[in-house]
Amino acid sequence: MQENKNLILGHVHLESGKRMSVLEQNHNKHDEDTVLETVLKGNKPLYKLKSQIDALYADYTDENAEKIGELQVQFEEMNGWNADSDAASMLSNLGINADFHYTLMKDLDGKQKVRVLLAQALFGNPDVLIMDEPTNDLDYETISWLENFLANYDNCVIVVSHDRHFLDAVCTHISDIDFSKITHFSGNYTFWYESSQLAARQHAQQNKKAEDKKKELEEFIRRFSANVAKSKQATSRKKMIDKLNIEGIRRTSRRYPAIIFERDREAGDQILNVEGLTATLDGEVLFKDIDLNLNKGEKVVLFSRDSRATTAFYEILNGNLKADAGQLAWGVTTTQSYLPLDNSKFFENDLTLIDWLRQWAQTEEEREEVNIRGFLGKMIFSGEEAFKKSSVLSRRRKSTLYVIKNDDDKSECITVR
Repeated sequence: MQENKNLILGHVHLESGKRMSVLEQNHNKHDEDTVLETVLKGNKPLYKLKSQIDALYADYTDENAEKIGELQVQFEEMNGWNADSDAASMLSNLGINADFHYTLMKDLDGKQKVRVLLAQALFGNPDVLIMDEPTNDLDYETISWLENFLANYDNCVIVVSHDRHFLDAVCTHISDIDFSKITHFSGNYTFWYESSQLAARQHAQQNKKAEDKKKELEEFIRRFSANVAKSKQATSRKKMIDKLNIEGIRRTSRRYPAIIFERDREAGDQILNVEGLTATLDGEVLFKDIDLNLNKGEKVVLFSRDSRATTAFYEILNGNLKADAGQLAWGVTTTQSYLPLDNSKFFENDLTLIDWLRQWAQTEEEREEVNIRGFLGKMIFSGEEAFKKSSVLSRRRKSTLYVIKNDDDKSECITVR
């Protein structure tokens, strides 16, 4: 199997003296650093200067004293003496209180790590800020804070997000990539979407007119091509068909996923009953005496300021954790699937995407490659990508693959964390 290689041309130029910051996607990169140090590393020039000063102090001599003095002048010009307090303030604004500032990153949960890495990207007021899905794993209040921060941010922000409300709140321009070309629009996401839908309708109308015209010309040619008196007109119309170039009228190159959750049977009215559910962690109460009766068609929002509480609740619902007190019962007509917040343990192998899904198959038909590739294709895993190792997928694509697994389970109830 031949390996696909991406060809990247062109270059990126950053004006001299300007600094660019990128939201880190590897959540485990700083596991051996403290929370505060991780944030300070966001301003690389400042952190490098601080490290040089610390190293010279560790090997203090008269000669090093002079170097320290020179470096401290630069450090002051970069507002280095306020770095720790600025980083601490940024962390607090993102919901990481002072008790965690000297905790190692590896001791934080996934959501806390995301907030620390967000603080790292924002720290030091970078001239260019690049953020890929910054709202992932953030609660409503933190997203609102980030929206206000970026809306009032004086420098350049480049953001990729699937949260259209977030894009509407922070973006002044939209760059649309379609047919391998970038088109820039002024305005927020809603303005771009309405403009693109209008363009799509215009393209569709243009395409329809061209197709109708082509049919009319083809009918004329069919009727009169053998007629000597009309042959010149038929030839002329044939040339008109060639000029129509209907294939050149393109609407979009985008591909969209298709999720159709099929069920083995129709669920009854009773979906879930919870009585007196209680959970603790190391003696700390996460939640207590929860009562819930969920019937078919009802929708419930589970809201907590403590992500440990919501995680524990979902884990108990799905039988992965035992409650300290209380009981729960799923409806007798239901089966359950679960999309956890952290699915990394399911990808600790070198299985291809096809083999990864095959391990969950329950029938010979479901194990067939053509069936599995059909599911992958619906979620835009196409061609040779089906033979990629599941372990190398990004966090987002792993979640997508896990959605395919749930789609294939045909469960009546799917809980998503």
